[in-house]
Amino acid sequence: METVRTILTHQYPYPHEHSRHAVMAVLIGSLFFISTDNMHTLIHKLDNNVKWWSMYGLLLGFFYFFSSPFLGKTIQPSYSNFSRWYVAWLLVAALYHLPSFQSMGVDIRMNLSLFLTLFMASVLTLVAFHITFLGLWYLGLAARFAGNRPEILTILQNSVVLSIACCVFYSHCGNRAPLRSSSFGRQLSSSLLFEQFALAGWNKGWPQIHEVKEQICTRWLGPVGSASDYPVFSKWVVYGELVCHDACIGPSDTISPVYSLWATFIGLYIANYVVERSTGWALTHPQPSHSAQHQKTTTNPEFLDMVPWYSGTSADLFKTAFDLLVSVTLFLGRFDMRTMQAAMTWSQQHGRQDGFLYTHFSKRKELWFDFMADTGDGGNSTYSVARLLAQPYLHVSNELDVKKLPRGNLLLVGGDLAYPNPSPFSYERRLFKPFEYALQPPSFYEPEHISVKKPELPPGGHSLPEYEGPQCFAIPGNHDWFDGLETFIRYICHKSWLGGWLLPQEKSYFALQLPHGWWVFGLDQALHGDIDIFQFKYFSKLAQEKVGKDDTVVIITHEPTWLLDWYWGSSTGRNVTQLIKYHLYGRCRLRMAGDLHFYLRHSAVPSSGTTPHVQHLIVNGSGGAFLHPTHIFTNFRQYGESSYQNMATYPPVEDSQKMALGNILKFRKKNWRFDVIGGFIYFILVFSMFPQDDTVAGHLQQFLNSLGHALIDMLEHSYISIAGLLVLLALAVSFVPPKVSRRKRALIGLLHVSAHLSAAMVLMLLLELGIETCVRHRLLGTAGYHTLYEWYSSKENEQFPDPTGLRVRIEAWTLGLYPACIKYLMSAFDVPEVMAVTRSEICKGGLEVMPRGYKLAYYSSIFLYYWVFSTPVVSLVFGSYLYTCINWLNLHFDEAFSSLRIANYKSFTRCHITSVGNLEVYTLAVDRVPKEWTLDPNWEAENLVSQQDPSYKRTFPSQWVPHSSFRDKSCNVRVIDYFVIEKCGRKIS
Repeated sequence: METVRTILTHQYPYPHEHSRHAVMAVLIGSLFFISTDNMHTLIHKLDNNVKWWSMYGLLLGFFYFFSSPFLGKTIQPSYSNFSRWYVAWLLVAALYHLPSFQSMGVDIRMNLSLFLTLFMASVLTLVAFHITFLGLWYLGLAARFAGNRPEILTILQNSVVLSIACCVFYSHCGNRAPLRSSSFGRQLSSSLLFEQFALAGWNKGWPQIHEVKEQICTRWLGPVGSASDYPVFSKWVVYGELVCHDACIGPSDTISPVYSLWATFIGLYIANYVVERSTGWALTHPQPSHSAQHQKTTTNPEFLDMVPWYSGTSADLFKTAFDLLVSVTLFLGRFDMRTMQAAMTWSQQHGRQDGFLYTHFSKRKELWFDFMADTGDGGNSTYSVARLLAQPYLHVSNELDVKKLPRGNLLLVGGDLAYPNPSPFSYERRLFKPFEYALQPPSFYEPEHISVKKPELPPGGHSLPEYEGPQCFAIPGNHDWFDGLETFIRYICHKSWLGGWLLPQEKSYFALQLPHGWWVFGLDQALHGDIDIFQFKYFSKLAQEKVGKDDTVVIITHEPTWLLDWYWGSSTGRNVTQLIKYHLYGRCRLRMAGDLHFYLRHSAVPSSGTTPHVQHLIVNGSGGAFLHPTHIFTNFRQYGESSYQNMATYPPVEDSQKMALGNILKFRKKNWRFDVIGGFIYFILVFSMFPQDDTVAGHLQQFLNSLGHALIDMLEHSYISIAGLLVLLALAVSFVPPKVSRRKRALIGLLHVSAHLSAAMVLMLLLELGIETCVRHRLLGTAGYHTLYEWYSSKENEQFPDPTGLRVRIEAWTLGLYPACIKYLMSAFDVPEVMAVTRSEICKGGLEVMPRGYKLAYYSSIFLYYWVFSTPVVSLVFGSYLYTCINWLNLHFDEAFSSLRIANYKSFTRCHITSVGNLEVYTLAVDRVPKEWTLDPNWEAENLVSQQDPSYKRTFPSQWVPHSSFRDKSCNVRVIDYFVIEKCGRKIS
């Protein structure tokens, strides 16, 4: 009954899509025909046409690299489809005007022209057939299944495959029909072939491959009879040429093999369609219902890809730049949300808690808490970390044994909760969605709900100290401050749940009193890299009045100022330093920060002279954002008056250096949206240099001379190009980090721009050289437009004789529409000839006397190809610049790795305050982040049984598990660093 119900619904997707099988048949046929050619002849012709084969190699190479980011996957359907059609169009247009692959027996130009003609004829014929068949269905003369209209893309796809098949046949079999004494049907051809095999005898071996090819061309795929066999249709067919070496008298009545094959394929398509729609075949081959397809599409997590930092089309990045400009102008020193929070707290306190201090953990015997930072970038990486945080237990391997680490009672997030800007969309999709998948919020939770009074405990919860579920506190990072902290306050301070983690937090900074005299100070550095004066007063007073002399403080900030100040040679975070040095008096034993997306721990070197203000410095910003390099910071040794030793680095320095090589190999694949910027920049640089009059350079020296003359012409005469060069030079110099001197910045910027300018000039000269070479070999006409159609019309009369005047009648019946369609369809593929014609006119009369229409046509057609050629090169040059700077000059650590968008190497820190008061610190990491997820059947089963139970009480709290390629569902999580801070004394373990 379900099958019948599915068939009778009007949304039933009818399966008339056999193009895939036809594609395989065409591919096998092409390989067979090519294999029949003489290979030594192919090699001989290749040696004699090195110049043209090199041009083919360059052309196909550029088009491959332009399309490489979209091969095998669809990043964005709109741009990906545009790229495919754009590349196909320009590539076909270029192949039209290059010498044919005669060494493989393929006439490119003739076959492409024949393909366009057959394609247009196929589309018109199939559309007319479907309209007729739908009319019969409407009149009740066809089965009801005819009402399920085929998609136009299916018709186009079948037309393409059909036309390619005919072109392959034409390339290797020609259009000349053999002279036969009597006609025979195609149904006898196979028996004759196998009869010949039998006569040859099995012991004498198989026939030669060229004999098999001849049999296939003349008998298997040859025409079905002649015109005399079909007198009714004798005036409606296109005839072929009779191979009788001028000994024939009168026209041939043999049907054209190409037309016969095309008509056979059309007939098979129509017969197949009619049989399927008019019989019970559809009743026995049902397709999945619409609801089942919809259910299939929703069984994958809705994860966003990592932020494309080098996108020239991302509205989010433009909004980020605007928000940053407004924040720096408005919020730095003029309007500080931290000052507003302090003022509101003092005016509204009235004996209540101040909203900054939380003491409900202090009575516990022991406590587990986690630290992570810089989450909310790629969905896969963020969910991988959130899922590990949500598990009731993690079995991790240490150097000596396997430990069972329970989930943290407390989660501390060290800033940058979402990228690239703190918009509601970024917070909801990049932060809240992955955490809700990892640990579901309570059933009564409503995403749009705003907490008026915190904490909002679940029903039955008496007080915050009695709540057993995990809780979360977060400090904002620089990205959270781009809108003045508005979104952070709305989603963190005014909401009660981050997934299954309770959010008691009311302000952007906080203090937590933990068991056995441990404290956590969460500081808000805003965009200053430091705390404000009101925050300083609050924590200094807290340290004086409530933090005991034997207590220990863990400070978390977003930026690791100790590391960044060393790198930039600056001094920031002075208020934080004053707080640690003069108010905590050595009680700060551990300081943790994010911002840098790796793991790095430095511990103070014991010294008899001075006592370090902070014993352990941890950077762990690997919560979900792209990876940063670790090899840039290997020489850090000093902080304040104390010396530090590197105790753990993740990923290792050697791996970090190797990853930087990806800027050369993968920059454009990772940052294909950069094309919009790079292509336009290169075109502007050489805009004034088109066209070049004497571009024919047969030798390298002449080519280099032409390059030098072009550079001199640009500096002396151009306006647009020189303006673009100066702007690019200013941008390149300002792009160099201010860490180096002005002279080095100018030198690096000049070398960077010189590389881009040289590459742009070389591409310009190569394009001009290719056009001029094709013109001189008469592959591109300069007399006028539509020469391609005129050439094909002349060739069509030779290759496809029409003694009955069928083409003339078709032109009359369609009122000239059919030949006009072919003419303008071919002109759409004549972009190289447009360049040649307009270029010739410009070189004769000068650019100043040319009409605007000619100028626009010339520069538009040049840009179409130049963009394809330039985008892989500009990405290669820019990626090489980043690689050189990051590995040789220790510059651009942020820019060089944000381009790679590496989602792997994620980690978080899990701390344990033991029953005796020691702090055990584990850092857990996964080297590889899954890219594919599947719904966890254990989660589904448990969700049905205990739907009302809070998710933190479940054995399987996370909705998605890695695909089967990951044998370990915990993604092989392991301990990469472990140390202990003892409660008493100043010992470092």
